[in-house]
Amino acid sequence: MNRLHFNILMTAIVLVYVIGMIQIPLMDIDAAQYASISREMLESKSYLQVFDLGKDYLDKPPMLFWLSAFSMKIFGVHDWSYRIPSILFLLIACYSTFQFTKLYYTQRTAQLATLILASSQAFFLIAHDVRTDTMLVGWVMLSIYLLAKWSLENKNQLFFAAMTAIAGGMMTKGPIALVVPVLCFAPHWLVQKKWEFFYKPIYILGIIWIAILLIPMSWGLYQQYDLHPGKLINQIPINSGLKFYYWTQSFGRYTGENFYHEMSYPTFLLENMFWSFLPWVFVFLWAIGYRIINWVRNGFQPTSPELISFFGFILTYIVLSRSQAQLPHYIFVVFPLASIIVASHWDALLWSSERISKGIKWFYGFHLFIFTILCSVLVMIAFVPFGKIHWAGIIFIACLFIILLLIVFSKQALGQKWFYLSLFIMLGVNLILNSHFYPQLLPYQWGNRTAAFINQQGIDKNKVMAYQLPNSYALHFYGQHIFPINMDSAAFEKAPLKNVDYVVADKSNEALIFKKYPHAHWIMEADRFHVTLLTLPFLNPATRFQETHPYGLLQLNK
Repeated sequence: MNRLHFNILMTAIVLVYVIGMIQIPLMDIDAAQYASISREMLESKSYLQVFDLGKDYLDKPPMLFWLSAFSMKIFGVHDWSYRIPSILFLLIACYSTFQFTKLYYTQRTAQLATLILASSQAFFLIAHDVRTDTMLVGWVMLSIYLLAKWSLENKNQLFFAAMTAIAGGMMTKGPIALVVPVLCFAPHWLVQKKWEFFYKPIYILGIIWIAILLIPMSWGLYQQYDLHPGKLINQIPINSGLKFYYWTQSFGRYTGENFYHEMSYPTFLLENMFWSFLPWVFVFLWAIGYRIINWVRNGFQPTSPELISFFGFILTYIVLSRSQAQLPHYIFVVFPLASIIVASHWDALLWSSERISKGIKWFYGFHLFIFTILCSVLVMIAFVPFGKIHWAGIIFIACLFIILLLIVFSKQALGQKWFYLSLFIMLGVNLILNSHFYPQLLPYQWGNRTAAFINQQGIDKNKVMAYQLPNSYALHFYGQHIFPINMDSAAFEKAPLKNVDYVVADKSNEALIFKKYPHAHWIMEADRFHVTLLTLPFLNPATRFQETHPYGLLQLNK
């Protein structure tokens, strides 16, 4: 693969990211919540003490909020300006993956690893559905690359740059940013018997430097919680914000101190990799198994130029899979390492090889079956759920299928065909998702649709209340206002609502509201659906009504 082809493919991937960044509204809950917090931080100028809808917030460190608030200060309050810092960190992850791989492998392996990472379904998703893991993966991979370069060149500035990246990661999602590099390098040095790396005085200076960089976050936590012990977060009294971030939020997942308990079985993260690391996940499993078998056959002697990616992924997976609380995106932090494992395996066994075994040909055939399914999905999302795609999209799909056929029948080595088919199919699927599917889906999220109507009509936001609806951070972000949400079922049986002229409510509450306010009328009506919990009946236009809830905006006319 020459440099021009690599640059064209990376540009195409980034273009799909940017389309999603601009076209897709923020999804509830996480992405919209973090955007709302960032907007609130910008408005209140409270940068060290973090608040969520005016209440104390203690879940994620502030780095995402700081950088997103800064971006919105420059570009204005928009979903795309909120996403800019996170997408930059995705690109930092790709750059660091390229540079790290080049330290130990060939230029081509570095190109393959970068394209594999950038085209994974996880990266296409978190480029628009931004959460702290989007930024974390950039900080962590940057620190791993800098530590690897330092271990080879022994330049102190590289070490302290790596410590800075670790501190940035800790201010993004906590101690995991330090744990992953340790799990990468400690076993690598142990197996290679590089004992000198376990006794370096510079580590003490590195820890001190990290502690210094963490002072702003730590001071904010101390002011907000340690000076005011007993504040309730998730109905649990918090006596120390410092202890929460540096212990409970991470290590408390193993001791039982953490509030969250979900998806705590060992294979949960692996199961989710079957969609999040598409289309590379099956080759990844093959590559991991191949490395382990070779390692055992060689008497546990190193069989590759580096063991950093192997141990980094395996040990981090073990640590995360033992947590009492897991979500699919937790494993994304080590997807750069998984991409390096796949790329080194691909380059060594598949890329230029003309002698392909029957087993590998069968495996390629299996992937052709997977690709057929993905192509079918692409066609379905373009034509079924929300009607026919725009004519430009139809032309794009036709061109994509022509390209895929040209690749299949080209004279390239099987490994090259396989790689380019994987890449182009992921580009096609996600371009259609970002330009057609998600923009048609998100109007069913009631918060952003209602905020758009309120903004368009110039309604006084101080006189709007949501009644018995699930909280939508998209409402607060796009409305650039904190709207009260009343969950009291007897709200309309009590005294008249003060300072409320407009109510957002489900149609099921219509009789109750009209009984109290007989002159009320609907000025906006629509259907809502929890867009992150897609179902087949919803995707079928004929049965969608079974899944949606009619709601609207009422003018009370007291």
